Amino acid sequence: MDVELARTFLEIVATRSFVRAAEHLNVSQTTVSARIRSLEERLGRSLFVRNKNGATLTPAGEQFLRYAPMFVQLWERARHQVAVPSGSRAVLAIGGETSLWQPWLQSWLLWMRKTAPDIALRVQVGPAEALTSQVADGVLDIAVMYAPQQRPGSRVELLREEKLVLVSTDPSAQQSNPPGYVYVDWGPDFALHHGLSFPDAMNPGLFVGHAPLALNYILEAGGSGYFRQSAVMSHLAAGRLHLVPGAPSFFHPIYAVCSSQADEALIGLAIDGLRAVASADSSG
Repeated sequence: MDVELARTFLEIVATRSFVRAAEHLNVSQTTVSARIRSLEERLGRSLFVRNKNGATLTPAGEQFLRYAPMFVQLWERARHQVAVPSGSRAVLAIGGETSLWQPWLQSWLLWMRKTAPDIALRVQVGPAEALTSQVADGVLDIAVMYAPQQRPGSRVELLREEKLVLVSTDPSAQQSNPPGYVYVDWGPDFALHHGLSFPDAMNPGLFVGHAPLALNYILEAGGSGYFRQSAVMSHLAAGRLHLVPGAPSFFHPIYAVCSSQADEALIGLAIDGLRAVASADSSG
């Protein structure tokens, strides 16, 4: 169905008038009437009753009103996702898990704007399973995550391995019982190795699924937890945090899930940028 038919229908509903709808849409009243007639023919039902007071919905019109806004919204979302904006040569759609966006993927956005300003970017944040599905379906060109699932229509590339270290605001903290321990959810692999390393597992009173939130919390309130080594380097240097002696560290890989339907040149550019930012992060 032509989206303009749904837009015209909604404008008449809003103004209660074919005449005012025509004025708002900047078309003739004849065009508005023709669009509604075409819509009614496709649906096989009359949608409006016209009288001297304007236009009111029929029961069928009331039913169609439940779906018309969703149709227009879906079209707008699809258009923004697919269409190449003026001044851009291509569109790259990327997604990432929430905990990866700050600061790593945020730095990647800045890298892309500087390196390839003619590439329009569509950015999404969400859980790994949803992102993986969108890559497989071709909605996203690439998704960055910790524990991807291989699916038809996509391939997986290792981007980097981060080192997770146990730090504390207390310089005398011991690995057996670090004060104010906050369990940061780094995924199932971390949970497995954490459990093996701490068989008499710490039973923290605070479980956090977003690492930046947990880090900001312990910096403010005091405590201990596992964080990316690159993320805590400045705090270690400043004496705000301290490595817990003897505590095991864990390697935490990050992957790019790439759509087989995407432009390989764009995928290559995105991955080059991700690795460049990761290298700068590691060296800093």
